[in-house]
Amino acid sequence: MSNNISNSTAKPPNIILIVCDQMRGDCLGIDGHPDVKTPYLDSIAAEGTRFEHAYTACPSCIPARAALLTGQSQKRHGRVGYRDGIAWNYKDTLPALLSRYGYHTEAIGKMHAHPPLTRCGFNQLTLHDGYLGYYRTPNIPWIQHQTAHDSYLAFLKSRHGYEADVTDTGVECNSWVARPWIYDEMSHPTNWAVTKGIEFLQYRDRQLPFFLKLSFVRPHPPWDAPAPYFDMYANKDFRPPVMGDWAAQKPSYVYNAVHGTSDPALQKQGLQGYYACITHMDHQIGRFLNAMEREGVLEDSLVIFTSDHGEMLFDHGLFRKVNPYQGSVRIPLLIRPGRNTRPMGAVQPTSPCVAELRDIAPTILDYAGLGIPAQMDGVSLLPALAGAGDTRAYLHGEHSGGELSNHFIVTAQDKFIWFSQTGREQYFNLAQDPGETHDAINDKETARQIDPLRQLLIQELTGREEGYTDGSRLITGRPPLAVLSHVEKG
Repeated sequence: MSNNISNSTAKPPNIILIVCDQMRGDCLGIDGHPDVKTPYLDSIAAEGTRFEHAYTACPSCIPARAALLTGQSQKRHGRVGYRDGIAWNYKDTLPALLSRYGYHTEAIGKMHAHPPLTRCGFNQLTLHDGYLGYYRTPNIPWIQHQTAHDSYLAFLKSRHGYEADVTDTGVECNSWVARPWIYDEMSHPTNWAVTKGIEFLQYRDRQLPFFLKLSFVRPHPPWDAPAPYFDMYANKDFRPPVMGDWAAQKPSYVYNAVHGTSDPALQKQGLQGYYACITHMDHQIGRFLNAMEREGVLEDSLVIFTSDHGEMLFDHGLFRKVNPYQGSVRIPLLIRPGRNTRPMGAVQPTSPCVAELRDIAPTILDYAGLGIPAQMDGVSLLPALAGAGDTRAYLHGEHSGGELSNHFIVTAQDKFIWFSQTGREQYFNLAQDPGETHDAINDKETARQIDPLRQLLIQELTGREEGYTDGSRLITGRPPLAVLSHVEKG
């Protein structure tokens, strides 16, 4: 195969990978959500394929983004929990491979790699990572301080003064508290990312195919969309959060990194802010799609939309991510092939395949007609777009972090969960109970379904350095690791 696909007689497809942060898989109008409005994302789904069972195998920012760029499982890329400050030394990432084959590769928005400005194979970075506490501490080198390497922060300060910052609304960046953006709308990081994306379309090297990763921080908190988007959801009666028969209601004053609030009025404000951020982002994605049409590249491009993980959004009295439940681990995945670049012909509107973030890199390489490296654990979703084939029978997911450390096996029909520090097990029949309202772990009629899933988890964990199993049983209380040793040692 030629090392420069621009010399090929066939016109290679452009690739647009749109990634948001902390968006639930059910928060799409086309997915049946009764409240949130997503007209432009719905149009991507309507002209492409929506994966109904798309997941993140490790539901927090860093491990999810490692899977996205490497095409690897969490066992291979080595990030099985959240931990900042560990170098990204991955070779043959998706952008590195595409660059090698003649693509102009560009990343705009969130990367969350370490050290800051690590390219991960991209030709160019224009960064905004949100508010990262690790890079705001006084004991790190100045070049790693976020105000030194974050392009959006430089833009905001030039527009509104040196003291301007993303937390000026008074809303903390992991909070369920919400209020409208206090600056002009074009200064919002969501608008800024799209502005930079449009500039890329205008000033790119037009002789080369391009790969653009356009990555939004929202709807990750702060929930601070411009006021018109809050107004869209004012005085609405929202679908209430799901509460399982197994979940303990939390007192209304609880406020920490795991739990939200059980106060209905405060939950309603949080829902309003979350949905406002999603619709604001959706409209800006529409602005970008319109720019693609003006540039004449939309139908020559593969457009993919996804999120790194979900948001519990008060379901079962929980908030944020890292949990093994659907709000946290199920993500949106929409793939729209341009009409001029469809090797599979017509596409199916939905796919029942169990898909994961690691599948995106091999899908893109396959779509571009390039080889998939052996070290990529993901599979191409190209056959699924045409309604053929399947990805996997099950997915092993996990997240390390104290007492919440968990592992799960999920299929298209059900889910088995094991909390490694307490030994608690749960089982949900997702086909009948997609909201996970009933924990059927002790139900007689489901006993025969549970042990095979437990055995799959034992199989997945056999040989892991944490010692979670001896090959025949799960061992409770083994110290969890956020980063496996082969990554931490470099």
